[in-house]
Amino acid sequence: MAGLLATGVVAAPAQAAPSEGTYWRVEVTRAADHDRPVGSGYHVTERSVTVDWLTREGTEWAAHRKLGAFPKTKKDEAAWRADGSPTSWTYRTEGMKISLSTKPDKGFLKRVDEDGFRLGEKRVTYKQLQALPTDAEALRKHVTTEVRAWIDEAAEEARTTDPKAEIDDWLVNLDRYVAERMTSLLYENPVSFKVRSAAFQVLKTTKGVSDLGRAKDPLNRSGHKLALPVPSSKGTTVLKEQFIVDTRTMTLLAHYVDLTEGGKPVGGKSGVETYEVGWTDAKPAIPSAKS
Repeated sequence: MAGLLATGVVAAPAQAAPSEGTYWRVEVTRAADHDRPVGSGYHVTERSVTVDWLTREGTEWAAHRKLGAFPKTKKDEAAWRADGSPTSWTYRTEGMKISLSTKPDKGFLKRVDEDGFRLGEKRVTYKQLQALPTDAEALRKHVTTEVRAWIDEAAEEARTTDPKAEIDDWLVNLDRYVAERMTSLLYENPVSFKVRSAAFQVLKTTKGVSDLGRAKDPLNRSGHKLALPVPSSKGTTVLKEQFIVDTRTMTLLAHYVDLTEGGKPVGGKSGVETYEVGWTDAKPAIPSAKS
């Protein structure tokens, strides 16, 4: 999820309440720094939008569109103008051709082959989503049990290629995994408002989560800001994530990612995402170039 905050205004086609409509719609607009300088040596931020539509039957459509790249900072903008204000850049890296443009692309819309709702590591039905616990501690227990089962499976699979793999490598991040699952419940699937409320309470009170208080997202929307625990790692990679939640609708507004390796930013991996979540009757379509 800094120059990354210059994400433009995203249309609000749906609201999280009331819980009615044909599709549960999730629109995610992402702004991320490009991983290397372009032109005469300035940096750009690239924007894109992804939209998913889900019916209660579990049918899903997905759309994506690149919205264009623009200079990251005022200094970069000055260098870009001095460079003649180019509208595109092309170069090769590791044998691949990389193309960037200031103009949006045509985008695409497709029907997703797999039906159902993804919940953690499995697919469930709408009825199962509605049966999730609405009590915070019951939801914590339910999700923790599923995460522990996933950890057991992951550790066992890892041992097939690395006999020295230890389950503790996953268990050390158990609280973080639970927190991640709770953030997913705030936008990914059409669960009830009561379930989202319980998920937010679990998220706030999970060990290692920092409460950063009230804040505004890149679209100037107010919400409650939380930071996830930094995952334990044997290497020098450090991942920091923060979320802003609309506590009126209990839906996600923004997600910030800061990834570093050896103290240096990892190009193209850090950025900010803004979310528009809720029910709608509008049919799936390629996102507007003005998103």
